[in-house]
Amino acid sequence: MSQYKVVEKFVSINGEGVFAGQLAVFIRFQGCNLNCSYCDTAWANKENTTFTIMTEDQIYHYIKETGIKNVTLTGGEPLLNPEMIQLLQVLAGDSELHVEIETNGSIDLSIFTQIRNPPTFTMDYKLPGSFMESKMLISNFRLLTKKDTVKFVVGDIEDLDCAREIITRNQLISKCHVYISTVFGKISLDEVVEYMKKNTMNGITLQLQMHKIIWDPNRRGV
Repeated sequence: MSQYKVVEKFVSINGEGVFAGQLAVFIRFQGCNLNCSYCDTAWANKENTTFTIMTEDQIYHYIKETGIKNVTLTGGEPLLNPEMIQLLQVLAGDSELHVEIETNGSIDLSIFTQIRNPPTFTMDYKLPGSFMESKMLISNFRLLTKKDTVKFVVGDIEDLDCAREIITRNQLISKCHVYISTVFGKISLDEVVEYMKKNTMNGITLQLQMHKIIWDPNRRGV
């Protein structure tokens, strides 16, 4: 059995993405290879963070016990674990589950797209304001399908300009879902909408982080 460092597991609604507003069971894994300026789960990335060691069977049984069919694997960066593919293969064997992985854009997705019934990928592209853009693996774009999502987190107009250029150059609208999210409290939503109007950004979704509206933005386990 493989082992995974789980810092949180809980049921809530999906706060963002294609399944926003729907119930999901979340498994949050310890550790990340990036250090984004706006990270809202930095506590989960620290080596001294409290975690529980779980096997893939234990994670699967916990998911099934919740009765929830949407599964979000998040972090940190869940794909850092070299044994993550074993967990994905276990979950892929259950056709009732819809499994989504939130990944930070720096990990090669090729091996994970080759398993039977692969998960849905929600992949970040880190913009200049994150200070992590140099870590992005552009080759991942060619692996994405219509069920996957690229998410751009913007903090200012420079970030929006960069996102628009990346979306156009890589023809992302025709490949997958494309979402723009804002750094909480840094850029106003109406400013983003005006930018989208000015630049006729068809096919792109501005998303709100519903969990930060419903609960305190710093609350865990929601």
